[in-house]
Amino acid sequence: SLFAIVGRADGVAHHFKKHCQARGSVKVVVYYQNAEVGRGRGLVATACLRTTRGENVMRMPAVLVAIGLVLAANNVFAAPETERVWSWYGDLKARIDHVQDLPAREDVERNRARVRFGARRLFDQLEFGIALEGALGSDDNRDNRRNNDNERSDAFNLDELYLRWNASENSSVLLGRTALPLSLTALLWDPDLRPIGASVSHSIATGDFDRLAFTAGYFAGSHLYDDESRIGAFQVGWFLREGTDFGGDIQLAYLDFSDLRKLTEQGLSRTNRRAGATLLSDYEIADLQVGLHTTIANWPLRLRVDVARNLGADDLNEAGRFSAAIGDKSQPMGWEYGYSAQRIQRDAAMAAFNDDDWWFHSFAKGHSAWVGYGLDATWNLQFLMFRENRDGVRDDVDRFMIELNGHW
Repeated sequence: SLFAIVGRADGVAHHFKKHCQARGSVKVVVYYQNAEVGRGRGLVATACLRTTRGENVMRMPAVLVAIGLVLAANNVFAAPETERVWSWYGDLKARIDHVQDLPAREDVERNRARVRFGARRLFDQLEFGIALEGALGSDDNRDNRRNNDNERSDAFNLDELYLRWNASENSSVLLGRTALPLSLTALLWDPDLRPIGASVSHSIATGDFDRLAFTAGYFAGSHLYDDESRIGAFQVGWFLREGTDFGGDIQLAYLDFSDLRKLTEQGLSRTNRRAGATLLSDYEIADLQVGLHTTIANWPLRLRVDVARNLGADDLNEAGRFSAAIGDKSQPMGWEYGYSAQRIQRDAAMAAFNDDDWWFHSFAKGHSAWVGYGLDATWNLQFLMFRENRDGVRDDVDRFMIELNGHW
């Protein structure tokens, strides 16, 4: 886990303090100090995207972009670090999205923006966090079902509300609404989803840079349309040479999805097999990941293989994914190039919960490529392209995205 606490002294210098997760019994603390940055001046930004018809469809999402810029510029607030009791965090995504060659329908052209902003506070061993999310788009919420979206285009809602008890440096208990505390890829989970539940995590050091990690939890899926799903989850991982120039990990997870009838009635089961509102398979998914990280000529390289099998389905129950990325767009002036390929049989994944950057959530195969560039430590640009093929359909579906991302 990595987070930053940022302070400003007299509106002149920013002091950054990053706390890195303990490596065994040794905690790494790194300090950075930047020179003068604007003498505390505020930042104002305006933007307006237009469709091919010239309509102003993104003025309100542009306001979200402007708000995000202001928050990023002023997220340090004025209090010295020694007086700080809250740490502030957030992110912004503004996206132009084009999907073409869809079977039996017109191409999709839309623009979407989302901003999330929250605060955390530590009380000795307790951490409390709360965050809000606002989203606006050029499409309507009624289109989200047929566009296979996991979030509404226009929304204002609670993003996070959680309490974490850090029982020790290596153990914690997490309660509330927040990101799923398991490490999963796009094959099985969308990182933008916020289930509600309880989990326990524990790490055991097996060397100076190695550890075993265990996480177990039970969650309400908390998806769209009053979803009533439940998810039992467990993951064990062995992380080797973390924080070094060469290392890797092996992770094994098990996900048990239940109470899926309401979700299926609302069409969120998508391409999973069903008869009316009854799914034809259970969803008890075993997942294995193997990852490798290294550095080539000062370029970080990350490779990952992910294979999954739905133990609750008699057939059409296997999925696999490969991804490779070199570079790091989160660094100032840093380039990142990536590629991924995946195949998901029809009942291999619970199609309501995997990543909606991919148009098809199962019953398909495809690949993706992207290039990103870090404008500074907060902002980056990214271009992504997807080519997907649904089983039994001859023509491919192509998707193109341009994104502005901010994180603070």
